[in-house]
Amino acid sequence: MTFSREIIKHLRNAESICVLTGAGISAESGVPTFRGEEGLWKKFRPEELANFQAFIRNPDLVWEWYAYRRKLIHEVKPNLGHHALVELERRVPDFTLVTQNVDNLHSRAGSKNVVELHGNIERSYCIECRKSASEVQIESTHEAPRCDSCGGLIRPDVVWFGEMLPVGMFARAEAAARRCQVFLSIGTSSVVYPAASLPFSALEQGAYVVEVNREETDLTSRAHETLLGNSGEILPQLLSSL
Repeated sequence: MTFSREIIKHLRNAESICVLTGAGISAESGVPTFRGEEGLWKKFRPEELANFQAFIRNPDLVWEWYAYRRKLIHEVKPNLGHHALVELERRVPDFTLVTQNVDNLHSRAGSKNVVELHGNIERSYCIECRKSASEVQIESTHEAPRCDSCGGLIRPDVVWFGEMLPVGMFARAEAAARRCQVFLSIGTSSVVYPAASLPFSALEQGAYVVEVNREETDLTSRAHETLLGNSGEILPQLLSSL
């Protein structure tokens, strides 16, 4: 792929870059969307399981679903797009990677400054005392485990339907978007708010906004450039052009 002089110039000169990633980059690693579950999970819609009320009604069922999801995610690996972002972070003094994904693939690839807007499926915590649960604790049973301190139910550390984003996370993301010189929107549909507002915040502050996606989105008409295709192919090529 041939890249414009503008994108090369902006990336070479940028001292502050903010990146937003969505499900598209994970899908390239084989992370399923969980809309086409198999077996037992065909009976449920994600909205019926990924909410606090469902967890309180049937904690074992919801816990088993997340254990199933974790197993699938453990079987995939970060792709070339994830690794390209790790390399880009090494080159830029101020680099923030904001992700809507909960699969931990960015951290597994080696990214350091990651803002997880929707949490992380690898973590869990007690709904009563908020204590973090150890991996041993959450993997030791197929039933919803209990906190070893207060006996409360332990839940996945992800944002469920109807819940607010983690305290301070969106503020960090928005601050990074507002101070960056280049903003990359990668593999996201640009329809899930408040994350979808970040590239527009960057635009308001004069950042050069680049979209990398397999198809056009609501951001396309406003972005300075849109690169259509897989991030695992485009990002390594873009890095090699710098």
